[in-house]
Amino acid sequence: MKNYWLKLILSFFIISSIVIIALGAFFVGYFNLVDTKIILAIMIALAILAISCIALAIFTTAKIVTPMSRMLKGTVLYDDIDITNKSNGEIEKLISDLRFKLIEANNQKRQTDTILKHMTDGVIAFDMNGKVIYINPAAMQMLELRESDKTFEKIFSKYEDINMEKIIYLEDWTSSETKIDTKSGAMNLFFVPFKDEINRPTGVMVVVQDITEHVKLDDMRKEFVADVSHELKTPLTSIKGFSETLLEGNCDEETEKHFLGIIYDNAERMEKLVKDLLTLSRYDNKINKNNVVEFDLGELTKKCSEKFEIEVRKKNQDMECFVTADVPPVLADKDGIEKVIINIISNSVKYTPNGGKISIYVGYVHNDAYVKIKDSGMGIPKEDIDKIFERFYRVDKARSRELGGTGLGLSIAKEIIEQNKGNINIKSTLGKGTEVVIRIPVKK
Repeated sequence: MKNYWLKLILSFFIISSIVIIALGAFFVGYFNLVDTKIILAIMIALAILAISCIALAIFTTAKIVTPMSRMLKGTVLYDDIDITNKSNGEIEKLISDLRFKLIEANNQKRQTDTILKHMTDGVIAFDMNGKVIYINPAAMQMLELRESDKTFEKIFSKYEDINMEKIIYLEDWTSSETKIDTKSGAMNLFFVPFKDEINRPTGVMVVVQDITEHVKLDDMRKEFVADVSHELKTPLTSIKGFSETLLEGNCDEETEKHFLGIIYDNAERMEKLVKDLLTLSRYDNKINKNNVVEFDLGELTKKCSEKFEIEVRKKNQDMECFVTADVPPVLADKDGIEKVIINIISNSVKYTPNGGKISIYVGYVHNDAYVKIKDSGMGIPKEDIDKIFERFYRVDKARSRELGGTGLGLSIAKEIIEQNKGNINIKSTLGKGTEVVIRIPVKK
Protein backbone atom coordinates (compact mmCIF):
# COMPACT_ATOMS: atom_id res chain seq x y z
CA MET A 1 0.00 0.00 0.00
CA LYS A 2 2.91 2.31 0.74
CA ASN A 3 4.35 1.99 -2.80
CA TYR A 4 0.99 2.74 -4.41
CA TRP A 5 0.60 5.88 -2.32
CA LEU A 6 4.07 7.17 -3.25
CA LYS A 7 3.40 6.50 -6.94
CA LEU A 8 0.15 8.47 -6.68
CA ILE A 9 1.95 11.46 -5.15
CA LEU A 10 4.69 11.25 -7.82
CA SER A 11 2.05 11.22 -10.55
CA PHE A 12 0.39 14.26 -8.99
CA PHE A 13 3.77 16.05 -8.93
CA ILE A 14 4.50 15.31 -12.60
CA ILE A 15 1.02 16.40 -13.78
CA SER A 16 1.15 19.58 -11.68
CA SER A 17 4.63 20.40 -13.05
CA ILE A 18 3.39 20.00 -16.64
CA VAL A 19 0.41 22.27 -15.91
CA ILE A 20 2.65 24.98 -14.37
CA ILE A 21 5.10 24.86 -17.31
CA ALA A 22 2.25 24.91 -19.83
CA LEU A 23 0.65 27.92 -18.18
CA GLY A 24 4.00 29.73 -18.22
CA ALA A 25 4.53 28.97 -21.91
CA PHE A 26 0.96 30.09 -22.68
CA PHE A 27 1.49 33.48 -21.07
CA VAL A 28 4.84 33.98 -22.81
CA GLY A 29 3.47 33.00 -26.27
CA TYR A 30 0.11 34.78 -26.00
CA PHE A 31 1.55 38.10 -24.89
CA ASN A 32 4.81 37.75 -26.85
CA LEU A 33 6.81 38.34 -23.67
CA VAL A 34 10.20 37.04 -22.82
CA ASP A 35 10.82 38.04 -19.21
CA THR A 36 13.14 36.50 -16.65
CA LYS A 37 10.57 37.25 -13.94
CA ILE A 38 8.06 34.82 -15.49
CA ILE A 39 10.73 32.12 -15.73
CA LEU A 40 11.74 32.75 -12.09
CA ALA A 41 8.08 32.52 -10.98
CA ILE A 42 7.73 29.18 -12.79
CA MET A 43 10.88 27.84 -11.04
CA ILE A 44 9.66 28.99 -7.61
CA ALA A 45 6.23 27.39 -8.22
CA LEU A 46 7.89 24.09 -9.16
CA ALA A 47 10.10 24.21 -6.04
CA ILE A 48 7.10 24.87 -3.76
CA LEU A 49 5.21 22.02 -5.43
CA ALA A 50 8.13 19.63 -4.93
CA ILE A 51 8.53 20.55 -1.23
CA SER A 52 4.76 20.21 -0.65
CA CYS A 53 4.66 16.78 -2.29
CA ILE A 54 7.64 15.53 -0.23
CA ALA A 55 6.09 16.80 3.05
CA LEU A 56 2.72 15.26 2.11
CA ALA A 57 4.39 11.94 1.34
CA ILE A 58 6.27 11.87 4.67
CA PHE A 59 3.25 12.91 6.76
CA THR A 60 0.72 10.56 5.16
CA THR A 61 3.15 7.63 5.22
CA ALA A 62 3.81 8.02 8.96
CA LYS A 63 0.28 8.87 10.12
CA ILE A 64 -2.02 7.05 7.71
CA VAL A 65 -0.37 4.55 5.39
CA THR A 66 1.85 2.70 7.89
CA PRO A 67 -0.90 2.22 10.59
CA MET A 68 -3.37 1.08 7.93
CA SER A 69 -0.84 -1.37 6.52
CA ARG A 70 -0.27 -2.82 10.00
CA MET A 71 -4.00 -3.11 10.59
CA LEU A 72 -4.54 -4.88 7.28
CA LYS A 73 -1.64 -7.23 7.93
CA GLY A 74 -2.93 -7.90 11.44
CA THR A 75 -6.27 -9.13 10.11
CA VAL A 76 -4.59 -11.92 8.12
CA LEU A 77 -3.26 -14.55 10.48
CA TYR A 78 -2.29 -17.28 8.06
CA ASP A 79 -2.46 -17.82 4.34
CA ASP A 80 -3.98 -21.04 3.09
CA ILE A 81 -1.26 -23.55 2.47
CA ASP A 82 -1.49 -25.35 -0.84
CA ILE A 83 -0.68 -28.98 -0.13
CA THR A 84 -1.96 -30.45 -3.38
CA ASN A 85 1.51 -30.46 -4.95
CA LYS A 86 3.44 -31.42 -1.82
CA SER A 87 4.80 -34.87 -1.02
CA ASN A 88 3.87 -36.88 2.06
CA GLY A 89 7.23 -36.07 3.66
CA GLU A 90 6.70 -32.31 3.23
CA ILE A 91 3.19 -32.53 4.64
CA GLU A 92 4.44 -34.50 7.66
CA LYS A 93 7.17 -31.89 8.21
CA LEU A 94 4.57 -29.07 8.13
CA ILE A 95 2.39 -30.94 10.62
CA SER A 96 5.42 -31.60 12.87
CA ASP A 97 6.45 -27.92 12.82
CA LEU A 98 2.89 -26.85 13.60
CA ARG A 99 2.68 -29.34 16.49
CA PHE A 100 6.02 -28.09 17.88
CA LYS A 101 4.88 -24.45 17.74
CA LEU A 102 1.59 -25.32 19.50
CA ILE A 103 3.44 -27.21 22.25
CA GLU A 104 5.87 -24.31 22.68
CA ALA A 105 3.01 -21.79 22.87
CA ASN A 106 1.19 -23.93 25.48
CA ASN A 107 4.37 -24.29 27.54
CA GLN A 108 4.91 -20.53 27.51
CA LYS A 109 1.29 -19.98 28.57
CA ARG A 110 1.60 -22.47 31.45
CA GLN A 111 4.85 -20.85 32.58
CA THR A 112 3.25 -17.40 32.54
CA ASP A 113 0.18 -18.68 34.41
CA THR A 114 2.40 -20.34 37.04
CA ILE A 115 4.44 -17.16 37.56
CA LEU A 116 1.34 -14.97 37.90
CA LYS A 117 -0.41 -17.49 40.15
CA HIS A 118 2.46 -17.57 42.67
CA MET A 119 3.31 -13.87 42.61
CA THR A 120 3.05 -12.07 45.93
CA ASP A 121 1.69 -9.03 44.04
CA GLY A 122 -1.86 -9.10 42.72
CA VAL A 123 -2.49 -8.94 38.96
CA ILE A 124 -5.84 -8.24 37.25
CA ALA A 125 -6.46 -7.81 33.51
CA PHE A 126 -9.63 -6.21 32.08
CA ASP A 127 -10.86 -5.98 28.49
CA MET A 128 -12.27 -2.79 26.96
CA ASN A 129 -15.72 -3.60 28.38
CA GLY A 130 -14.34 -3.78 31.92
CA LYS A 131 -14.71 -7.56 32.22
CA VAL A 132 -12.03 -9.53 34.06
CA ILE A 133 -10.00 -11.66 31.66
CA TYR A 134 -7.41 -12.73 34.24
CA ILE A 135 -6.97 -12.45 38.00
CA ASN A 136 -4.47 -14.23 40.24
CA PRO A 137 -5.10 -15.51 43.81
CA ALA A 138 -3.00 -12.73 45.39
CA ALA A 139 -5.31 -10.04 43.94
CA MET A 140 -8.39 -11.92 45.17
CA GLN A 141 -6.95 -12.02 48.70
CA MET A 142 -5.57 -8.46 48.83
CA LEU A 143 -8.75 -6.80 47.56
CA GLU A 144 -11.02 -9.28 49.40
CA LEU A 145 -12.89 -10.17 46.22
CA ARG A 146 -15.62 -12.73 45.70
CA GLU A 147 -16.14 -15.02 42.72
CA SER A 148 -18.98 -12.77 41.54
CA ASP A 149 -16.69 -9.73 41.29
CA LYS A 150 -15.93 -10.01 37.60
CA THR A 151 -16.04 -6.41 36.36
CA PHE A 152 -13.97 -3.25 36.84
CA GLU A 153 -16.98 -1.42 38.27
CA LYS A 154 -17.76 -4.08 40.89
CA ILE A 155 -14.17 -4.22 42.08
CA PHE A 156 -13.31 -0.50 42.15
CA SER A 157 -16.65 1.31 42.39
CA LYS A 158 -16.26 1.73 46.18
CA TYR A 159 -13.04 3.69 45.69
CA GLU A 160 -13.08 7.30 44.51
CA ASP A 161 -11.16 8.65 41.51
CA ILE A 162 -10.71 5.24 39.88
CA ASN A 163 -12.22 5.41 36.41
CA MET A 164 -11.39 3.03 33.57
CA GLU A 165 -12.05 5.56 30.78
CA LYS A 166 -9.67 8.07 32.37
CA ILE A 167 -6.97 5.42 32.72
CA ILE A 168 -7.26 4.34 29.06
CA TYR A 169 -7.82 7.61 27.24
CA LEU A 170 -6.23 10.14 29.60
CA GLU A 171 -3.16 8.16 30.71
CA ASP A 172 -0.85 11.13 30.05
CA TRP A 173 -2.96 13.45 32.25
CA THR A 174 -4.00 11.15 35.09
CA SER A 175 -1.97 9.32 37.72
CA SER A 176 -1.43 5.60 37.12
CA GLU A 177 -0.82 4.99 40.85
CA THR A 178 -3.45 4.98 43.60
CA LYS A 179 -3.30 4.03 47.29
CA ILE A 180 -6.34 2.42 48.93
CA ASP A 181 -7.14 1.02 52.38
CA THR A 182 -8.77 -2.38 52.81
CA LYS A 183 -9.45 -4.61 55.79
CA SER A 184 -6.20 -6.44 54.99
CA GLY A 185 -4.18 -3.22 55.09
CA ALA A 186 -2.87 -0.53 52.72
CA MET A 187 -2.61 -1.37 49.01
CA ASN A 188 -0.89 0.38 46.12
CA LEU A 189 -2.58 0.06 42.69
CA PHE A 190 -0.73 0.53 39.38
CA PHE A 191 -2.97 0.91 36.31
CA VAL A 192 -1.40 0.27 32.90
CA PRO A 193 -3.40 0.27 29.61
CA PHE A 194 -2.18 -2.47 27.25
CA LYS A 195 -2.34 -1.92 23.50
CA ASP A 196 -2.20 -3.86 20.24
CA GLU A 197 0.39 -3.61 17.46
CA ILE A 198 -1.14 -0.41 16.01
CA ASN A 199 -1.18 1.28 19.45
CA ARG A 200 -4.92 0.89 20.03
CA PRO A 201 -6.01 0.31 23.68
CA THR A 202 -7.38 -3.18 24.24
CA GLY A 203 -7.73 -3.24 28.02
CA VAL A 204 -6.20 -2.37 31.39
CA MET A 205 -3.72 -4.21 33.59
CA VAL A 206 -3.79 -3.59 37.36
CA VAL A 207 -0.90 -4.53 39.68
CA VAL A 208 -1.73 -4.62 43.41
CA GLN A 209 1.07 -4.27 45.98
CA ASP A 210 0.68 -4.71 49.73
CA ILE A 211 2.35 -1.69 51.35
CA THR A 212 0.92 -2.25 54.84
CA GLU A 213 4.37 -2.82 56.35
CA HIS A 214 5.81 0.25 54.61
CA VAL A 215 2.94 2.41 55.89
CA LYS A 216 3.36 0.98 59.38
CA LEU A 217 7.11 1.71 59.37
CA ASP A 218 6.47 5.23 58.09
CA ASP A 219 3.90 5.82 60.84
CA MET A 220 6.35 4.46 63.42
CA ARG A 221 9.04 6.81 62.12
CA LYS A 222 6.71 9.80 62.38
CA GLU A 223 5.59 8.73 65.86
CA PHE A 224 9.21 8.23 66.89
CA VAL A 225 10.17 11.74 65.78
CA ALA A 226 7.14 13.18 67.60
CA ASP A 227 7.99 11.21 70.78
CA VAL A 228 11.64 12.33 70.74
CA SER A 229 10.58 15.94 70.26
CA HIS A 230 8.12 15.67 73.15
CA GLU A 231 10.59 13.91 75.45
CA LEU A 232 13.23 16.59 74.83
CA LYS A 233 10.80 19.50 74.96
CA THR A 234 9.56 18.72 78.49
CA PRO A 235 12.94 18.92 80.31
CA LEU A 236 14.09 21.80 78.11
CA THR A 237 11.02 23.79 79.12
CA SER A 238 11.77 23.16 82.80
CA ILE A 239 15.45 24.07 82.40
CA LYS A 240 14.60 27.27 80.54
CA GLY A 241 11.87 28.31 83.00
CA PHE A 242 13.92 27.81 86.16
CA SER A 243 17.02 29.35 84.54
CA GLU A 244 15.08 32.52 83.71
CA THR A 245 13.87 32.71 87.29
CA LEU A 246 17.43 32.38 88.61
CA LEU A 247 18.70 35.04 86.21
CA GLU A 248 16.19 37.51 87.61
CA GLY A 249 18.06 37.23 90.93
CA ASN A 250 15.04 37.48 93.23
CA CYS A 251 15.48 34.10 94.94
CA ASP A 252 17.01 33.22 98.30
CA GLU A 253 19.81 30.67 98.61
CA GLU A 254 17.53 27.76 99.50
CA THR A 255 15.23 28.42 96.52
CA GLU A 256 18.24 28.72 94.20
CA LYS A 257 19.54 25.34 95.33
CA HIS A 258 16.09 23.81 94.79
CA PHE A 259 15.84 25.29 91.27
CA LEU A 260 19.39 24.20 90.43
CA GLY A 261 18.51 20.69 91.58
CA ILE A 262 15.52 20.63 89.23
CA ILE A 263 17.68 21.90 86.35
CA TYR A 264 20.28 19.22 87.09
CA ASP A 265 17.67 16.43 87.20
CA ASN A 266 16.19 17.49 83.86
CA ALA A 267 19.64 17.80 82.27
CA GLU A 268 20.48 14.31 83.55
CA ARG A 269 17.21 13.01 82.13
CA MET A 270 18.05 14.52 78.73
CA GLU A 271 21.56 13.03 78.87
CA LYS A 272 20.13 9.58 79.60
CA LEU A 273 17.62 9.94 76.76
CA VAL A 274 20.32 10.94 74.28
CA LYS A 275 22.52 8.03 75.38
CA ASP A 276 19.64 5.57 74.89
CA LEU A 277 18.91 7.04 71.45
CA LEU A 278 22.56 6.71 70.44
CA THR A 279 22.61 3.12 71.71
CA LEU A 280 19.52 2.26 69.66
CA SER A 281 21.00 3.97 66.62
CA ARG A 282 24.18 1.90 66.89
CA TYR A 283 22.20 -1.34 67.10
CA ASP A 284 19.87 -0.32 64.24
CA ASN A 285 22.82 0.48 61.97
CA LYS A 286 24.77 -2.63 63.03
CA ILE A 287 27.75 -0.52 64.07
CA ASN A 288 27.77 -1.49 67.73
CA LYS A 289 30.90 -3.47 68.53
CA ASN A 290 29.90 -6.56 70.52
CA ASN A 291 32.62 -7.86 72.79
CA VAL A 292 31.76 -11.55 72.52
CA VAL A 293 33.28 -13.58 75.34
CA GLU A 294 32.60 -16.77 77.25
CA PHE A 295 31.07 -16.20 80.69
CA ASP A 296 28.93 -17.72 83.42
CA LEU A 297 25.38 -16.36 83.12
CA GLY A 298 24.49 -17.39 86.70
CA GLU A 299 27.44 -15.54 88.20
CA LEU A 300 26.68 -12.42 86.09
CA THR A 301 23.02 -12.47 87.15
CA LYS A 302 23.96 -12.71 90.86
CA LYS A 303 26.25 -9.69 90.56
CA CYS A 304 23.48 -7.72 88.82
CA SER A 305 20.96 -8.55 91.57
CA GLU A 306 23.44 -7.53 94.29
CA LYS A 307 23.54 -3.98 92.85
CA PHE A 308 19.92 -3.48 93.96
CA GLU A 309 20.36 -4.52 97.61
CA ILE A 310 20.04 -0.97 98.94
CA GLU A 311 16.91 -0.18 96.89
CA VAL A 312 15.31 -3.53 97.83
CA ARG A 313 16.04 -2.93 101.51
CA LYS A 314 14.52 0.58 101.35
CA LYS A 315 11.27 -0.79 99.90
CA ASN A 316 11.31 -3.80 102.25
CA GLN A 317 11.14 -6.14 99.24
CA ASP A 318 12.12 -9.79 99.19
CA MET A 319 14.59 -10.57 96.34
CA GLU A 320 15.99 -14.07 95.79
CA CYS A 321 18.31 -15.39 93.08
CA PHE A 322 18.41 -19.13 92.32
CA VAL A 323 21.06 -20.63 90.01
CA THR A 324 21.13 -24.29 88.99
CA ALA A 325 24.55 -25.91 89.09
CA ASP A 326 24.53 -27.34 85.56
CA VAL A 327 24.16 -24.14 83.46
CA PRO A 328 26.79 -24.27 80.68
CA PRO A 329 28.75 -21.09 79.87
CA VAL A 330 27.39 -18.79 77.18
CA LEU A 331 29.26 -17.04 74.35
CA ALA A 332 27.83 -13.54 73.92
CA ASP A 333 28.33 -9.82 74.52
CA LYS A 334 28.77 -9.81 78.27
CA ASP A 335 28.38 -6.04 78.70
CA GLY A 336 25.20 -5.99 76.60
CA ILE A 337 23.64 -8.93 78.49
CA GLU A 338 24.51 -7.25 81.79
CA LYS A 339 22.68 -4.08 80.67
CA VAL A 340 19.61 -6.13 79.82
CA ILE A 341 19.51 -8.00 83.14
CA ILE A 342 20.03 -4.77 85.10
CA ASN A 343 17.25 -3.07 83.13
CA ILE A 344 14.76 -5.89 83.80
CA ILE A 345 15.60 -6.14 87.51
CA SER A 346 15.41 -2.34 87.79
CA ASN A 347 11.89 -2.36 86.30
CA SER A 348 10.82 -5.09 88.73
CA VAL A 349 12.13 -3.11 91.71
CA LYS A 350 10.53 0.15 90.52
CA TYR A 351 7.09 -1.26 89.77
CA THR A 352 6.83 -3.70 92.67
CA PRO A 353 5.24 -2.09 95.76
CA ASN A 354 6.78 -2.06 99.23
CA GLY A 355 6.88 -5.52 100.76
CA GLY A 356 6.66 -7.22 97.36
CA LYS A 357 8.64 -10.22 96.15
CA ILE A 358 11.12 -10.56 93.26
CA SER A 359 12.43 -14.00 92.25
CA ILE A 360 15.29 -14.54 89.80
CA TYR A 361 16.02 -17.97 88.29
CA VAL A 362 18.96 -18.97 86.08
CA GLY A 363 18.75 -22.32 84.32
CA TYR A 364 19.35 -24.35 81.16
CA VAL A 365 16.85 -25.90 78.73
CA HIS A 366 17.03 -27.02 75.07
CA ASN A 367 20.56 -25.69 74.38
CA ASP A 368 19.61 -22.28 75.84
CA ALA A 369 20.60 -20.69 79.11
CA TYR A 370 17.81 -18.58 80.53
CA VAL A 371 17.19 -15.89 83.11
CA LYS A 372 13.68 -15.65 84.52
CA ILE A 373 12.78 -12.55 86.56
CA LYS A 374 9.40 -12.77 88.26
CA ASP A 375 7.84 -10.09 90.49
CA SER A 376 4.59 -9.44 92.36
CA GLY A 377 4.29 -5.90 91.06
CA MET A 378 1.54 -3.88 89.42
CA GLY A 379 1.56 -5.96 86.22
CA ILE A 380 0.80 -4.96 82.63
CA PRO A 381 -2.65 -4.85 80.98
CA LYS A 382 -3.22 -7.54 78.35
CA GLU A 383 -3.72 -5.02 75.53
CA ASP A 384 -0.31 -3.47 76.24
CA ILE A 385 1.78 -6.67 76.17
CA ASP A 386 2.25 -6.64 72.37
CA LYS A 387 3.35 -2.98 72.42
CA ILE A 388 5.70 -3.15 75.38
CA PHE A 389 8.86 -3.37 73.20
CA GLU A 390 7.92 -0.37 71.05
CA ARG A 391 10.09 2.70 71.47
CA PHE A 392 8.80 5.30 73.94
CA TYR A 393 5.83 3.09 74.81
CA ARG A 394 4.89 3.26 78.48
CA VAL A 395 2.00 1.61 80.28
CA ASP A 396 1.88 4.35 82.92
CA LYS A 397 3.53 7.39 81.29
CA ALA A 398 3.22 9.71 84.28
CA ARG A 399 4.74 7.24 86.74
CA SER A 400 7.43 6.16 84.28
CA ARG A 401 8.64 9.75 83.84
CA GLU A 402 8.48 10.27 87.60
CA LEU A 403 10.76 7.26 88.10
CA GLY A 404 13.21 8.48 85.46
CA GLY A 405 12.33 6.10 82.62
CA THR A 406 12.85 7.07 78.98
CA GLY A 407 10.60 4.41 77.44
CA LEU A 408 13.56 2.96 75.51
CA GLY A 409 14.90 0.38 77.99
CA LEU A 410 12.95 -2.63 76.71
CA SER A 411 13.52 -1.64 73.08
CA ILE A 412 17.27 -1.60 73.71
CA ALA A 413 17.03 -4.89 75.66
CA LYS A 414 15.28 -6.59 72.72
CA GLU A 415 17.87 -5.31 70.22
CA ILE A 416 20.75 -6.57 72.39
CA ILE A 417 19.24 -10.01 72.99
CA GLU A 418 18.33 -10.52 69.31
CA GLN A 419 21.81 -9.52 68.15
CA ASN A 420 23.15 -12.19 70.50
CA LYS A 421 20.84 -14.75 68.80
CA GLY A 422 18.55 -14.97 71.80
CA ASN A 423 15.00 -13.90 72.58
CA ILE A 424 13.07 -12.13 75.32
CA ASN A 425 9.44 -12.78 76.32
CA ILE A 426 7.11 -11.11 78.81
CA LYS A 427 4.07 -12.54 80.55
CA SER A 428 2.03 -10.39 82.90
CA THR A 429 -1.28 -10.16 84.72
CA LEU A 430 -2.59 -6.80 85.79
CA GLY A 431 -2.35 -6.42 89.58
CA LYS A 432 -0.55 -9.75 90.07
CA GLY A 433 2.92 -9.29 88.61
CA THR A 434 5.18 -9.77 85.61
CA GLU A 435 7.47 -12.53 84.40
CA VAL A 436 10.35 -11.82 81.97
CA VAL A 437 12.32 -14.68 80.40
CA ILE A 438 15.63 -14.09 78.56
CA ARG A 439 17.07 -16.96 76.51
CA ILE A 440 20.66 -17.03 75.23
CA PRO A 441 22.26 -19.93 73.29
CA VAL A 442 25.01 -21.67 75.26
CA LYS A 443 28.50 -22.21 73.84
CA LYS A 444 28.58 -25.26 71.58
